Amino acid sequence: MAEYADPENTLVIETTQGPVVIAMRPDLAPNHVAHIKRLAREGFYDGIVFHRVIEGFMAQTGCPRGTGTGGSEYPNLKQEFNAEPHVRGTASMARAQNPDSANSQFFICFDDAPFLNRQYTVWGKVIEGMENVDKIKRGEPVQDPDKMVSVKVAADIAA
Repeated sequence: MAEYADPENTLVIETTQGPVVIAMRPDLAPNHVAHIKRLAREGFYDGIVFHRVIEGFMAQTGCPRGTGTGGSEYPNLKQEFNAEPHVRGTASMARAQNPDSANSQFFICFDDAPFLNRQYTVWGKVIEGMENVDKIKRGEPVQDPDKMVSVKVAADIAA
């Protein structure tokens, strides 16, 4: 297993296109990071597809129905908007119109998206495997979508 500076706040996602590693930022969004870690540790994200993938924008995942309409069994999260910019590799929470409606769905930016700044909760950044994010099939909805095979907190992966 690779060595990470903060394994407790490192998310290792095995996708159908290869591994993607996200450094989570509890300093920016402590409740969102705690929620994502809980879902990952429960196996919630394993097998979930990238259901909305827009060229030049982002790849969205985390919906258990694969439709963009669902979340986890837990309550929605209060927004933790922050000053971290939405740039290539940013991991941020998807939500409905209500700012406090984020739950399990998140997206990874393919490119800079400054129009999202301070309106969506940034909780991490891809530190390895962005080339695999770039390979994810595009679409709204995606035909034969790529998926997250497994999602784990690095601290939980045996060496």
